[in-house]
Amino acid sequence: MTVDELATRAGVTVRTVRFYAGRGLLPPPRLRGRTGLYGAEHLARLELVRDLQALGLTLVAIEKHLSRIPPDAPVEDLALQRALLSPWAPEVAEELEPHELDRRAGRHLDEESLKRLEALGIVERPASGRVRVLSPALIGLGAELSALPLETLIASHEVVERHTTALAAELQRVFQETVVRPYRERGRPPEERDRLLELSAQLKPLMIQSLVTAFQRAVDDVLRRSVPRDD
Repeated sequence: MTVDELATRAGVTVRTVRFYAGRGLLPPPRLRGRTGLYGAEHLARLELVRDLQALGLTLVAIEKHLSRIPPDAPVEDLALQRALLSPWAPEVAEELEPHELDRRAGRHLDEESLKRLEALGIVERPASGRVRVLSPALIGLGAELSALPLETLIASHEVVERHTTALAAELQRVFQETVVRPYRERGRPPEERDRLLELSAQLKPLMIQSLVTAFQRAVDDVLRRSVPRDD
């Protein structure tokens, strides 16, 4: 592919491709005369950069991560990197005018309601006057919950954030130690790569459903234990 064709396939501009190449995020192209030609491995790296940006990583952090990947890494290894690092939250943040947010929520959201949505981590309010919606799918639910006292929402959100962050870190450690590390120690055998990709794809829905189910059972257990019993 020429640089124009690569940019089109990756959904970026030619200027972006050249900028990334200048930062060392892409290996040099193969030259045919004075024309640089790019292959599938360059496209795979651009897609990996996009996924890392979706996770909120800075360009410096992305550079450090890619520096640990050999320049001649095959497309299959880059695909595995994408599978292991692809975002679990498929939603993309949106910036809306206040009246657009009202329409999405199905009712007018006053200042107090917006404060509650901020407390839930559903929206942010930049200086532009627009509203950045971090979780578009939760707007309706958040609008309903905004009737709760602000202190309740803040305390509840902090509890959820604290425990889910710790849980995510622990699950990531388990997956790395029991699946990824043994694969690397065995020299990244190609015959195991597809199985690892499959495991990564299966892990997301399994963990999410397990988390929801376990939480529901835990709440039921706490409620049962909170009811006085006759001795």
